[in-house]
Amino acid sequence: MAPDKFKGSLTAAEVASRVSAGLGVPTVELPVADGGDGTVDAAVACGFGRVTIEVTGPTGERVPASYAWQAGTAVVELAEASGLRRLPGGHEPLTATSFGTGELIADAVRRGAKRVVLGLGGSACTDGGAGMAQALGARLLDEDGNELVRGGAALKALSRIDMSGFMDVSGVEFVVASDVDNPLLGPHGAAAVYGPQKGATPEDVKALESALSRLAAVATATHGLMGAVEHDDTPRAMGVAGAPGAGAAGGVGFAALAFLHAELRPGIDYLLDLLGFGEHVTGARLVITGEGSLDEQSLRGKAPIGVAQAAAGAGVPVVAVCGRRTLGDAELRAAGITAAYALTDLEPDPARCMAEAGPLLERLAARVAAEQLPESAG
Repeated sequence: MAPDKFKGSLTAAEVASRVSAGLGVPTVELPVADGGDGTVDAAVACGFGRVTIEVTGPTGERVPASYAWQAGTAVVELAEASGLRRLPGGHEPLTATSFGTGELIADAVRRGAKRVVLGLGGSACTDGGAGMAQALGARLLDEDGNELVRGGAALKALSRIDMSGFMDVSGVEFVVASDVDNPLLGPHGAAAVYGPQKGATPEDVKALESALSRLAAVATATHGLMGAVEHDDTPRAMGVAGAPGAGAAGGVGFAALAFLHAELRPGIDYLLDLLGFGEHVTGARLVITGEGSLDEQSLRGKAPIGVAQAAAGAGVPVVAVCGRRTLGDAELRAAGITAAYALTDLEPDPARCMAEAGPLLERLAARVAAEQLPESAG
């Protein structure tokens, strides 16, 4: 059992538990995530401990946030501290900060982390990871030497980055678990692609693009980073700013690559390794994966496809459960999934599917058992 969450209904662990109950055969439950919402929960469900501290939310309020911990490895989920779900009052695209994510990282480093896995997804901020860097001790200064306020829009006044007080992370390996391959700047960058999802208007997007360009250019000019260059006031992405993944989570990918020298790894692939999927799948007769909506987005590196690819390497067939699906059988087979079962097969009303996801999933699992494990049914 290696499902992701059914967003808005069930955690990945709850999905695994419900399907296991409905199957009625011996199972191994290994809930997974792809680096976004639910990554910490998935790690905890697989044996990591949970560390909860109070950090700065995206709009400056103090919020409780958790990371997963096991034997010197910390799994930090940006959405825990700096996610859209921390914005009950609505979007704040120009001022939302990633500061709280930096506080989680700092706490893990002080605890003695030798490896920090940073899951990027569900971000509320478009600040290029400036807040995260500030929480780790970087000072972002204007031309008069004043420290900038937090948020992406303020970066337009950035003149210098002072790293003299930056936390010593030289002995820590940083891994960014994300399947986003966008650069920091340009038409496929953080502001243009993801800004509107966070409530940014076209004018906001222009302001954020200019601010992120300034961050990358100053990082190049005053900090020796390959970030961007300016010719005739026109920024051009280079090096880190142009790297695939630099635009992840509103540009937090850029800061992770530039200031933490992180390695970027496909989210689901890395987390499957971290959770020991290869060891657990050995000897299995069937792998059941899934997520709330099995659709075109699933094919772009989401958890079920990563699970299917990993299971194929072990020669184990894979089926999926989901709330709803829009992918055809041929598309699923091409992705390594032999069959998919949706809650909407049992209950056509989407609202009831979400409200009664648990019991419906148990019924759906009984159908999976009858069709995929007929010798075990009854």
